Amino acid sequence: MTETDNIVVETAEKIFADLADAQTINADKSGNWKAPLWQALSESGLPLSWVSDEFGGSGASLAEGFGVLNAAGRAGLAVPLAETMLAGWLLAQARIASPDGAMTVAPAHPKDRITLAADGTLTGRARGVPFAQDAQYIAVLAQGGSGVSIALVAASACRIDKGLGVGNDASDVVSFDKVKPLQLAAAPQGVDATTLMLMGSVARSLQIAGALETLLDISVAYANQRVAFEKQISKFQAVQHNLARLAGETSAALAAATSAADAISTAATFDDAVFLEAAAAKIRCAEAAEKGAAIAHQVHGAIGFTSEHILHRYSLRALAWRDDFGNESHWAVELGRRVAKRGADDLWPLVASR
Repeated sequence: MTETDNIVVETAEKIFADLADAQTINADKSGNWKAPLWQALSESGLPLSWVSDEFGGSGASLAEGFGVLNAAGRAGLAVPLAETMLAGWLLAQARIASPDGAMTVAPAHPKDRITLAADGTLTGRARGVPFAQDAQYIAVLAQGGSGVSIALVAASACRIDKGLGVGNDASDVVSFDKVKPLQLAAAPQGVDATTLMLMGSVARSLQIAGALETLLDISVAYANQRVAFEKQISKFQAVQHNLARLAGETSAALAAATSAADAISTAATFDDAVFLEAAAAKIRCAEAAEKGAAIAHQVHGAIGFTSEHILHRYSLRALAWRDDFGNESHWAVELGRRVAKRGADDLWPLVASR
Protein backbone atom coordinates (compact mmCIF):
# COMPACT_ATOMS: atom_id res chain seq x y z
CA MET A 1 0.00 0.00 0.00
CA THR A 2 1.41 3.36 -1.02
CA GLU A 3 1.40 6.58 0.99
CA THR A 4 -1.54 7.83 -1.09
CA ASP A 5 -3.47 4.65 -0.35
CA ASN A 6 -2.84 5.21 3.34
CA ILE A 7 -4.17 8.76 3.17
CA VAL A 8 -7.39 7.69 1.46
CA VAL A 9 -8.00 4.81 3.87
CA GLU A 10 -7.10 6.94 6.89
CA THR A 11 -9.63 9.54 5.76
CA ALA A 12 -12.30 6.86 5.54
CA GLU A 13 -11.36 5.39 8.91
CA LYS A 14 -11.54 8.80 10.59
CA ILE A 15 -15.03 9.41 9.20
CA PHE A 16 -16.15 5.95 10.31
CA ALA A 17 -14.70 6.46 13.79
CA ASP A 18 -16.35 9.87 14.19
CA LEU A 19 -19.75 9.16 12.65
CA ALA A 20 -20.25 5.39 12.46
CA ASP A 21 -19.54 4.26 16.01
CA ALA A 22 -21.32 0.93 16.51
CA GLN A 23 -22.56 1.68 20.03
CA THR A 24 -23.97 5.06 18.97
CA ILE A 25 -25.72 3.55 15.95
CA ASN A 26 -27.19 0.74 18.06
CA ALA A 27 -28.66 3.30 20.44
CA ASP A 28 -30.07 5.48 17.62
CA LYS A 29 -33.27 3.66 16.64
CA SER A 30 -34.47 6.54 14.44
CA GLY A 31 -31.52 6.42 12.04
CA ASN A 32 -30.50 10.03 12.54
CA TRP A 33 -26.84 8.99 12.24
CA LYS A 34 -27.14 8.26 8.51
CA ALA A 35 -27.41 11.79 7.10
CA PRO A 36 -24.28 13.24 8.79
CA LEU A 37 -22.28 10.15 7.84
CA TRP A 38 -23.31 10.25 4.19
CA GLN A 39 -22.68 13.98 4.00
CA ALA A 40 -19.15 13.51 5.35
CA LEU A 41 -18.49 10.67 2.94
CA SER A 42 -19.79 12.70 -0.01
CA GLU A 43 -17.73 15.76 0.91
CA SER A 44 -14.62 13.59 1.05
CA GLY A 45 -15.33 12.15 -2.41
CA LEU A 46 -15.23 8.55 -1.18
CA PRO A 47 -18.50 7.32 -2.79
CA LEU A 48 -17.11 8.23 -6.24
CA SER A 49 -13.58 7.05 -5.53
CA TRP A 50 -13.41 5.06 -8.77
CA VAL A 51 -14.69 7.89 -10.97
CA SER A 52 -12.24 10.29 -12.59
CA ASP A 53 -12.47 14.06 -12.26
CA GLU A 54 -13.69 14.17 -15.85
CA PHE A 55 -16.87 12.31 -14.88
CA GLY A 56 -17.53 13.91 -11.53
CA GLY A 57 -15.49 11.74 -9.18
CA SER A 58 -12.39 11.95 -7.03
CA GLY A 59 -10.15 9.86 -9.27
CA ALA A 60 -8.77 7.43 -6.70
CA SER A 61 -7.10 4.24 -7.88
CA LEU A 62 -8.69 0.82 -7.73
CA ALA A 63 -6.29 -0.11 -4.93
CA GLU A 64 -7.28 2.95 -2.90
CA GLY A 65 -10.96 2.17 -3.33
CA PHE A 66 -10.48 -1.43 -2.32
CA GLY A 67 -8.72 -0.23 0.83
CA VAL A 68 -11.73 1.93 1.65
CA LEU A 69 -14.06 -1.06 1.25
CA ASN A 70 -12.00 -3.13 3.66
CA ALA A 71 -12.17 -0.27 6.18
CA ALA A 72 -15.93 -0.06 5.63
CA GLY A 73 -16.19 -3.75 6.46
CA ARG A 74 -14.28 -3.21 9.69
CA ALA A 75 -16.81 -0.51 10.57
CA GLY A 76 -19.78 -2.72 9.66
CA LEU A 77 -20.99 0.18 7.54
CA ALA A 78 -24.73 0.24 6.84
CA VAL A 79 -24.91 2.90 4.11
CA PRO A 80 -24.54 2.38 0.32
CA LEU A 81 -20.87 3.36 0.07
CA ALA A 82 -19.72 0.16 -1.65
CA GLU A 83 -22.77 0.19 -3.91
CA THR A 84 -22.21 3.80 -5.00
CA MET A 85 -18.54 3.06 -5.64
CA LEU A 86 -19.46 0.07 -7.82
CA ALA A 87 -22.12 2.07 -9.66
CA GLY A 88 -19.67 4.90 -10.33
CA TRP A 89 -17.09 2.42 -11.60
CA LEU A 90 -19.62 0.79 -13.92
CA LEU A 91 -20.83 4.10 -15.35
CA ALA A 92 -17.26 5.25 -15.87
CA GLN A 93 -16.61 2.18 -18.06
CA ALA A 94 -19.13 3.63 -20.52
CA ARG A 95 -17.91 7.21 -19.98
CA ILE A 96 -21.15 8.21 -18.27
CA ALA A 97 -20.79 10.92 -15.63
CA SER A 98 -21.88 9.98 -12.13
CA PRO A 99 -24.60 12.13 -10.54
CA ASP A 100 -24.56 13.29 -6.94
CA GLY A 101 -26.37 11.09 -4.47
CA ALA A 102 -26.47 7.47 -3.39
CA MET A 103 -26.45 4.82 -6.11
CA THR A 104 -26.62 1.07 -6.42
CA VAL A 105 -26.06 -1.46 -9.20
CA ALA A 106 -28.26 -3.97 -10.97
CA PRO A 107 -28.26 -6.83 -11.44
CA ALA A 108 -26.68 -8.02 -8.18
CA HIS A 109 -27.45 -11.68 -8.78
CA PRO A 110 -25.64 -13.64 -11.53
CA LYS A 111 -28.82 -15.24 -12.88
CA ASP A 112 -30.81 -12.01 -13.23
CA ARG A 113 -30.95 -10.23 -16.57
CA ILE A 114 -32.01 -6.75 -17.62
CA THR A 115 -32.89 -6.45 -21.31
CA LEU A 116 -32.45 -3.41 -23.52
CA ALA A 117 -35.24 -3.20 -26.10
CA ALA A 118 -34.96 -1.72 -29.59
CA ASP A 119 -36.73 1.45 -28.39
CA GLY A 120 -34.04 2.07 -25.76
CA THR A 121 -36.10 1.02 -22.74
CA LEU A 122 -35.13 -1.47 -20.04
CA THR A 123 -37.13 -4.48 -18.96
CA GLY A 124 -36.36 -7.10 -16.37
CA ARG A 125 -36.22 -7.95 -12.70
CA ALA A 126 -33.24 -7.81 -10.36
CA ARG A 127 -33.35 -9.52 -6.98
CA GLY A 128 -31.38 -8.72 -3.88
CA VAL A 129 -30.29 -5.27 -5.06
CA PRO A 130 -28.55 -3.72 -2.05
CA PHE A 131 -29.89 -0.37 -0.81
CA ALA A 132 -32.16 0.15 -3.83
CA GLN A 133 -34.80 1.77 -1.61
CA ASP A 134 -32.21 4.28 -0.37
CA ALA A 135 -30.63 5.04 -3.74
CA GLN A 136 -31.45 7.93 -6.02
CA TYR A 137 -29.94 6.27 -9.08
CA ILE A 138 -29.21 2.77 -10.34
CA ALA A 139 -26.35 1.85 -12.65
CA VAL A 140 -27.63 -0.96 -14.86
CA LEU A 141 -25.83 -3.52 -16.98
CA ALA A 142 -28.23 -4.50 -19.74
CA GLN A 143 -28.22 -7.12 -22.48
CA GLY A 144 -29.47 -6.13 -25.91
CA GLY A 145 -29.45 -7.21 -29.52
CA SER A 146 -26.25 -5.28 -30.20
CA GLY A 147 -24.42 -6.49 -27.12
CA VAL A 148 -23.94 -5.21 -23.58
CA SER A 149 -24.96 -1.69 -22.56
CA ILE A 150 -24.60 0.40 -19.42
CA ALA A 151 -27.40 2.71 -18.31
CA LEU A 152 -28.02 5.30 -15.64
CA VAL A 153 -31.57 5.03 -14.32
CA ALA A 154 -33.51 7.09 -11.81
CA ALA A 155 -34.57 4.81 -8.98
CA SER A 156 -37.95 6.54 -8.93
CA ALA A 157 -38.63 5.22 -12.46
CA CYS A 158 -38.50 1.61 -11.24
CA ARG A 159 -40.76 -0.47 -9.07
CA ILE A 160 -38.89 -1.29 -5.87
CA ASP A 161 -40.23 -4.01 -3.60
CA LYS A 162 -38.54 -3.34 -0.30
CA GLY A 163 -36.84 -6.09 1.62
CA LEU A 164 -34.25 -6.71 4.31
CA GLY A 165 -31.23 -8.97 4.16
CA VAL A 166 -29.72 -11.06 6.93
CA GLY A 167 -27.86 -8.01 8.21
CA ASN A 168 -31.08 -5.94 8.37
CA ASP A 169 -29.89 -3.74 5.51
CA ALA A 170 -32.03 -3.02 2.46
CA SER A 171 -32.02 -5.87 -0.06
CA ASP A 172 -34.70 -5.12 -2.61
CA VAL A 173 -36.32 -6.44 -5.76
CA VAL A 174 -36.12 -3.89 -8.58
CA SER A 175 -38.46 -4.29 -11.54
CA PHE A 176 -37.85 -2.50 -14.83
CA ASP A 177 -40.98 -2.13 -16.96
CA LYS A 178 -40.00 -0.27 -20.12
CA VAL A 179 -37.92 2.15 -18.07
CA LYS A 180 -36.29 4.94 -20.04
CA PRO A 181 -32.65 5.46 -18.96
CA LEU A 182 -31.35 8.92 -18.16
CA GLN A 183 -28.21 7.99 -20.06
CA LEU A 184 -27.21 4.97 -22.09
CA ALA A 185 -24.00 3.84 -23.75
CA ALA A 186 -22.43 0.67 -25.09
CA ALA A 187 -20.19 -1.19 -22.67
CA PRO A 188 -16.56 -1.43 -23.76
CA GLN A 189 -15.14 -4.76 -24.81
CA GLY A 190 -14.45 -6.97 -21.80
CA VAL A 191 -17.11 -5.42 -19.57
CA ASP A 192 -20.05 -7.79 -19.16
CA ALA A 193 -22.21 -9.41 -16.49
CA THR A 194 -19.34 -11.60 -15.28
CA THR A 195 -17.08 -8.57 -14.93
CA LEU A 196 -19.65 -6.79 -12.76
CA MET A 197 -20.19 -9.88 -10.61
CA LEU A 198 -16.43 -10.28 -10.11
CA MET A 199 -16.01 -6.64 -9.07
CA GLY A 200 -18.93 -6.94 -6.70
CA SER A 201 -17.61 -10.21 -5.28
CA VAL A 202 -14.20 -8.73 -4.50
CA ALA A 203 -15.85 -5.70 -2.90
CA ARG A 204 -17.92 -7.99 -0.68
CA SER A 205 -14.91 -10.20 0.08
CA LEU A 206 -12.99 -7.20 1.37
CA GLN A 207 -15.96 -6.13 3.47
CA ILE A 208 -16.32 -9.63 4.91
CA ALA A 209 -12.63 -9.75 5.76
CA GLY A 210 -12.91 -6.36 7.46
CA ALA A 211 -15.93 -7.45 9.48
CA LEU A 212 -14.07 -10.57 10.60
CA GLU A 213 -11.15 -8.42 11.76
CA THR A 214 -13.52 -6.52 14.03
CA LEU A 215 -15.21 -9.70 15.21
CA LEU A 216 -11.80 -11.01 16.22
CA ASP A 217 -10.90 -7.81 18.07
CA ILE A 218 -14.22 -7.75 19.92
CA SER A 219 -14.01 -11.43 20.83
CA VAL A 220 -10.44 -11.22 22.14
CA ALA A 221 -11.29 -8.14 24.21
CA TYR A 222 -14.38 -9.82 25.66
CA ALA A 223 -12.51 -13.02 26.49
CA ASN A 224 -9.88 -11.00 28.36
CA GLN A 225 -12.56 -9.16 30.36
CA ARG A 226 -15.10 -11.90 31.10
CA VAL A 227 -14.45 -13.83 34.30
CA ALA A 228 -15.82 -17.30 35.00
CA PHE A 229 -14.83 -19.61 37.84
CA GLU A 230 -12.60 -16.84 39.14
CA LYS A 231 -10.46 -16.46 36.04
CA GLN A 232 -10.65 -14.82 32.64
CA ILE A 233 -12.29 -17.05 30.06
CA SER A 234 -9.34 -16.37 27.76
CA LYS A 235 -7.35 -18.66 30.07
CA PHE A 236 -9.51 -21.67 29.22
CA GLN A 237 -8.05 -23.90 26.55
CA ALA A 238 -11.34 -24.31 24.68
CA VAL A 239 -11.75 -20.54 24.37
CA GLN A 240 -8.13 -20.12 23.30
CA HIS A 241 -8.68 -22.77 20.64
CA ASN A 242 -11.78 -20.99 19.34
CA LEU A 243 -10.01 -17.63 19.23
CA ALA A 244 -7.12 -19.22 17.34
CA ARG A 245 -9.57 -20.66 14.82
CA LEU A 246 -11.23 -17.25 14.43
CA ALA A 247 -7.84 -15.63 13.89
CA GLY A 248 -7.05 -18.25 11.25
CA GLU A 249 -10.33 -17.68 9.39
CA THR A 250 -9.80 -13.92 9.52
CA SER A 251 -6.27 -14.17 8.18
CA ALA A 252 -7.34 -16.50 5.38
CA ALA A 253 -10.19 -14.21 4.35
CA LEU A 254 -7.99 -11.12 4.42
CA ALA A 255 -5.26 -12.81 2.39
CA ALA A 256 -7.70 -14.05 -0.25
CA ALA A 257 -9.58 -10.75 -0.52
CA THR A 258 -6.51 -8.53 -0.71
CA SER A 259 -4.87 -10.85 -3.25
CA ALA A 260 -7.95 -10.62 -5.48
CA ALA A 261 -8.07 -6.84 -5.09
CA ASP A 262 -4.40 -6.61 -6.04
CA ALA A 263 -4.99 -8.84 -9.07
CA ILE A 264 -7.76 -6.57 -10.36
CA SER A 265 -5.80 -3.41 -9.57
CA THR A 266 -2.78 -4.53 -11.60
CA ALA A 267 -4.45 -6.45 -14.43
CA ALA A 268 -5.20 -4.94 -17.82
CA THR A 269 -8.28 -7.12 -18.32
CA PHE A 270 -10.51 -9.48 -16.37
CA ASP A 271 -8.67 -12.57 -17.60
CA ASP A 272 -8.61 -16.11 -16.23
CA ALA A 273 -6.08 -15.17 -13.55
CA VAL A 274 -8.38 -12.43 -12.23
CA PHE A 275 -11.35 -14.79 -12.41
CA LEU A 276 -9.45 -17.36 -10.33
CA GLU A 277 -8.46 -14.80 -7.71
CA ALA A 278 -11.89 -13.17 -7.43
CA ALA A 279 -13.90 -16.39 -7.42
CA ALA A 280 -11.55 -18.03 -4.90
CA ALA A 281 -11.74 -14.95 -2.67
CA LYS A 282 -15.52 -14.97 -2.58
CA ILE A 283 -15.61 -18.70 -1.85
CA ARG A 284 -13.02 -18.50 0.93
CA CYS A 285 -14.41 -15.32 2.50
CA ALA A 286 -17.94 -16.73 2.50
CA GLU A 287 -16.71 -19.85 4.27
CA ALA A 288 -14.78 -17.72 6.76
CA ALA A 289 -17.86 -15.59 7.44
CA GLU A 290 -19.92 -18.65 8.36
CA LYS A 291 -17.27 -20.15 10.62
CA GLY A 292 -16.08 -16.85 12.08
CA ALA A 293 -19.53 -15.58 13.01
CA ALA A 294 -20.34 -18.85 14.78
CA ILE A 295 -17.10 -18.76 16.76
CA ALA A 296 -17.50 -15.11 17.78
CA HIS A 297 -21.01 -15.70 19.09
CA GLN A 298 -19.90 -18.86 20.88
CA VAL A 299 -17.15 -16.94 22.68
CA HIS A 300 -19.63 -14.28 23.77
CA GLY A 301 -22.30 -16.74 24.83
CA ALA A 302 -25.87 -15.50 25.23
CA ILE A 303 -24.89 -11.83 25.45
CA GLY A 304 -23.68 -11.89 21.86
CA PHE A 305 -27.18 -12.64 20.59
CA THR A 306 -28.88 -9.66 22.22
CA SER A 307 -29.88 -6.75 20.01
CA GLU A 308 -28.13 -4.34 22.37
CA HIS A 309 -24.71 -5.88 21.72
CA ILE A 310 -22.70 -4.66 18.73
CA LEU A 311 -21.50 -8.12 17.74
CA HIS A 312 -24.42 -8.77 15.40
CA ARG A 313 -23.65 -5.62 13.41
CA TYR A 314 -20.59 -7.38 12.05
CA SER A 315 -21.52 -11.05 12.13
CA LEU A 316 -24.88 -10.66 10.37
CA ARG A 317 -23.48 -8.35 7.70
CA ALA A 318 -20.62 -10.72 7.02
CA LEU A 319 -23.17 -13.50 6.56
CA ALA A 320 -25.38 -11.33 4.35
CA TRP A 321 -22.51 -10.24 2.10
CA ARG A 322 -21.86 -13.90 1.20
CA ASP A 323 -24.87 -13.92 -1.12
CA ASP A 324 -24.35 -10.64 -2.98
CA PHE A 325 -22.98 -10.89 -6.52
CA GLY A 326 -23.01 -14.68 -6.41
CA ASN A 327 -22.67 -16.92 -3.38
CA GLU A 328 -19.88 -19.42 -2.78
CA SER A 329 -21.80 -22.25 -4.45
CA HIS A 330 -22.22 -20.24 -7.64
CA TRP A 331 -18.56 -19.30 -7.83
CA ALA A 332 -17.39 -22.82 -6.97
CA VAL A 333 -19.37 -24.17 -9.93
CA GLU A 334 -18.19 -21.41 -12.27
CA LEU A 335 -14.58 -21.85 -11.19
CA GLY A 336 -14.82 -25.59 -11.76
CA ARG A 337 -16.22 -25.02 -15.25
CA ARG A 338 -13.49 -22.53 -16.09
CA VAL A 339 -10.74 -24.89 -14.94
CA ALA A 340 -12.31 -27.88 -16.72
CA LYS A 341 -12.54 -25.91 -19.95
CA ARG A 342 -8.84 -25.05 -19.82
CA GLY A 343 -7.91 -28.69 -19.30
CA ALA A 344 -5.89 -30.56 -16.69
CA ASP A 345 -2.51 -29.54 -18.10
CA ASP A 346 -3.24 -25.84 -17.53
CA LEU A 347 -4.50 -26.15 -13.96
CA TRP A 348 -1.21 -26.21 -12.09
CA PRO A 349 0.46 -23.41 -14.12
CA LEU A 350 -2.60 -21.20 -13.52
CA VAL A 351 -2.69 -21.87 -9.76
CA ALA A 352 1.07 -21.66 -9.32
CA SER A 353 1.27 -18.34 -11.15
CA ARG A 354 -0.85 -16.58 -8.52
